[in-house]
Amino acid sequence: MRPDTPAENVDHTAEAARLERTAGLYPEDAEALLLRAAAHLELADARPAATALYDRLLSTPGTLENAPLVRALKASNLWEYDHEAEARAIIDGIRTTAPRDPAPWVIVAESLESHDELEAAHDTFTEAATLLLTDVEEPPYATHPVLIGRHRVRRMLGLPHDDWDARADTLHSSSSISLDELHDPKRVWSLGSDNPEELAAEISRLRAELGAYREALSRPFPVAVLHWPATELTELLSAYPDLAAEYPSHPEHLATIESSLRELSASGTGNLGIVTGTVPSYEAFAASEGSSPSDTTLLPQYATTLAARGRAVAWPPQRTSECWCGQEQPYDACHGA
Repeated sequence: MRPDTPAENVDHTAEAARLERTAGLYPEDAEALLLRAAAHLELADARPAATALYDRLLSTPGTLENAPLVRALKASNLWEYDHEAEARAIIDGIRTTAPRDPAPWVIVAESLESHDELEAAHDTFTEAATLLLTDVEEPPYATHPVLIGRHRVRRMLGLPHDDWDARADTLHSSSSISLDELHDPKRVWSLGSDNPEELAAEISRLRAELGAYREALSRPFPVAVLHWPATELTELLSAYPDLAAEYPSHPEHLATIESSLRELSASGTGNLGIVTGTVPSYEAFAASEGSSPSDTTLLPQYATTLAARGRAVAWPPQRTSECWCGQEQPYDACHGA
């Protein structure tokens, strides 16, 4: 599908089939491609077929990067075609396992919300905020929908503001319309009003909300630096010794990553990240470029490709979070020292 293809002109069934074929050609990207295919099937109202794709992914959970996300999407889809009991069971399982990724939490909470289960949606958003944001000074970008969704549900329930709501207000402070106004339950009434002034005001609010969504969707992928774990780097240099000049040792490699990112940050570059490479993935990338893995010019291209696929981890981490290098110690006691 071309990026400029209008949504109403998309053949979602054909696009899903194309993505499935592409997933067969690029198994390393199968998870992302099949999730996109399932989304097209949902838009085509082929929900049982979308569930079949989710089940296909979940049949090999050990190969998934984000199994809770796939389960959450499956639950949301099931509830839309009258499989409520199964959807609820999956949602309960996700809440019990408490994933560290905010996306599954948001999906299941919004599914509960859309089916008027406001108390359960509120509890789910609150569990996610407590798990992911307790003792966190600055909420990571990926957690913003947790706070904003929780604010919306509490507004619909008529609950008073609390500390989490204040954080959500701060995140939304750049908009000319407050969250309280955007999440006002009376907005739905004004959409049915015969008063032109009320309709004009609601259109203004919706435009502001749409602008915030567009801004979020237009965020570019991070400027990412390539990281090789020790075992992968050993395998890489064993297979391609010409790269030894690029990577004299693993400790030097890690130090270079941190110093490079600090230099980029000091120069004013924002949205920085780290992508982790694997030898099979790098070899496949080199083959797709018609080049040898020994070619050092491929390394930054490989990092950019991984970042574009959503594989980047934001840098710097929270100072008390685990260091990006994988040493299982806080960042401020490791490379953040």
